[in-house]
Amino acid sequence: MKKLTEREDQIMQLVWQTEPVFIRDIVDQLPDPKPHYNSVATIVKILVKKGFLTSVKMGNTDQYSAKIKMETYRQVEVKAMQKKYFGNSLPKMMAHFAKQEDLSDQEIQELIALIKSKKS
Repeated sequence: MKKLTEREDQIMQLVWQTEPVFIRDIVDQLPDPKPHYNSVATIVKILVKKGFLTSVKMGNTDQYSAKIKMETYRQVEVKAMQKKYFGNSLPKMMAHFAKQEDLSDQEIQELIALIKSKKS
């Protein structure tokens, strides 16, 4: 699976949240200053070519939906980050995030319970 650029990721986030969408829907949801319609259309076409989006003709325009689910892409990206930055060690990655975040006692207990439930 190919990695998304920052703008592609931004567009995919919008599609995952509100699909199906038209290009004008994406433009409307992007923050100001909004990119030109044609710029968004170009990125959407790239996403179709990369296999992230699928389109259906609706009159004289296309409606787009995600071909790859957010959970699938997130899993691939997290695995790549784990491999690249943490020697492919999940415990090292989790320890890093636990140290970086100001976790409450309740959040720590929830994580411990989640880990224990996966061991059963």
